[in-house]
Amino acid sequence: MRRPATAAGLLLAAAAHAGCGDTLPAAHRLLTDARPDAGGWQVAFAPSPAPLPAGRHVALDIVVCPPPGATPPAMLSVDADMPAHRHGMNYRASVTALGGGRFRADGLMFHMAGRWRVIVDLPAADGAPARRLTREIDLR
Repeated sequence: MRRPATAAGLLLAAAAHAGCGDTLPAAHRLLTDARPDAGGWQVAFAPSPAPLPAGRHVALDIVVCPPPGATPPAMLSVDADMPAHRHGMNYRASVTALGGGRFRADGLMFHMAGRWRVIVDLPAADGAPARRLTREIDLR
């Protein structure tokens, strides 16, 4: 049974990861949405080039912020879609692990302006469920 998000729960989750991705450029750093079902996991990412352009290949520098006591995954996958249009990207990103919960995703292309959802899938480990973390962005 899913519990409804409370303001206090969302504030605690945000506070727990206040420094998530603080090594990324602050002006362009984005955090995945803090959701109660994320189990305390969060991902920060920054596009290159920035700001995020439409119709050009981009890369994302990614930092995974695990909950206390958890280890960052050795690999993850990145994708994006436009929920309102019911389609995704025309390209598949390749992800390189850089160590210590840091990754680089290359080859993404947000081919049109509009609302996109960046999707980061963290694989299951040690019997824990896989996690899907998202962040919606408006691309102009």
